[in-house]
Amino acid sequence: MTFSDTLVRAVMQQRFGHDTLLALATDANRIPYVRTVNAWYEDGCFYVITHAQSRKMQHIAQNAAVAVCGDWFSGHGIGEDLGHILAPSNAALAEKLRTVFAQWYTNGHTDESDPNTHILRIRLTDGILFDHGARYDITAG
Repeated sequence: MTFSDTLVRAVMQQRFGHDTLLALATDANRIPYVRTVNAWYEDGCFYVITHAQSRKMQHIAQNAAVAVCGDWFSGHGIGEDLGHILAPSNAALAEKLRTVFAQWYTNGHTDESDPNTHILRIRLTDGILFDHGARYDITAG
């Protein structure tokens, strides 16, 4: 199966197509690091608003391979720094993220004026999804 298959798309959208907590693992010097992030899923990718100088972004700059896990899904992906949230190339995506993360976005957690407020895209390469007793091995296709 691929992330574009109808069943996978529907389950991933239902589970992660909103503000969701996701475990994100990175690697630095052969030491694994994992943390919980607020994420949103769309079309085979998770999106996270983060600080460019955070440890996770430092790790991804050195090794873009990441792992994610949440709600009966685990997978691997490539972490990509899409740059400042207010970059013109991020305008449409930033608007979606403001809506998805509206519950906490303006409570002081996100400072769009800070040039280090970036969007992290995790482009999934493979995963395992469990749904109603069935296991689905997924590739990017």
